[in-house]
Amino acid sequence: MTEPADSTRDSGRKERLVTLRPLAPIVPPVNVSGRALMVVIAIMSFLCAVTLGAVTMVQEKAEAWQGDVSREITIQVKPEEGLDMEAALAEVRTLVLAVPGTLSADIVDRASTARLLEPWLGEGFDMDELPVPRLVIVTIDETAPPDFTAIRQTLAEAVPAATLDDHRAWADRLISMARITVFIGVGILTLMLATTMLTVIFATRGAMAGNRHIVEVLHFVGAETSFIASQFQKRFLLIGLKGAAFGGGVAAVAFMLLGAWQSNTIATALNDQATALFGRFSLSGAGYFGIVGIVVLIAAMTALTTRLTVIRTIREIDRQRADPSLAEIG
Repeated sequence: MTEPADSTRDSGRKERLVTLRPLAPIVPPVNVSGRALMVVIAIMSFLCAVTLGAVTMVQEKAEAWQGDVSREITIQVKPEEGLDMEAALAEVRTLVLAVPGTLSADIVDRASTARLLEPWLGEGFDMDELPVPRLVIVTIDETAPPDFTAIRQTLAEAVPAATLDDHRAWADRLISMARITVFIGVGILTLMLATTMLTVIFATRGAMAGNRHIVEVLHFVGAETSFIASQFQKRFLLIGLKGAAFGGGVAAVAFMLLGAWQSNTIATALNDQATALFGRFSLSGAGYFGIVGIVVLIAAMTALTTRLTVIRTIREIDRQRADPSLAEIG
């Protein structure tokens, strides 16, 4: 006679277990303060990513220019009375190729020379009426460059109208300019990261202020400090990761769209002006990897700030419990 009653109690217990609501998270979902923190992180991540991308592009462009300058030298042949220009160019080319360390020598023809002067002299000018010098572009071996002094001496003896420009002065100026630009860019990026850190700290503390009562309840019921900190750390790590990923992603997409626009609008006035002012908007893999690093750094900084803020809050609660006058003063 007792078996049906036991089975009835068991079935009722199972029904009650089934109807139990799922456990809610200890830390509530994102509220207004959490959304505000996410927006702040997204904005600061975007600014940091744009700054990093700009610095990376300047550094890469400077290295490319430096490589181009160091691989070539230019020989200029000035027109003189009685000088056979074509013969002099051919002789210069032969002399230069005989020097160890030179890989090739190309004579810039009349048509190419005229195109180089068109921005200043316009189209259709007669080169024979102007004392236009001619150029020989020489490619050198970077690992074993030629003796420039010997080349100058040989040219002075064979073709006095020829002068050598090894671009070393321009290369030194370019290196100095690139270093200064990169140094300024790194300084700006450092300031941006410091500003981001301070902004995240204050925004995280503001968001944590709205959750102080949760920390107090968990602490009063006996939860360990490390457990409470880890719960809030996980929640705010997700907030920081979402915000930083959105800001960094927008910056990366912006660089890709600018590069695509610049590639599809070649030879237009707007493109030419933008290229002249800012160069090519092409970000390499290192730049995109740096953006990912910024996203991870800001997310980790948000999580660490949250953990330290929770620990500090618990210590304040303990001090107030030990000395109630502190709570009255607060």
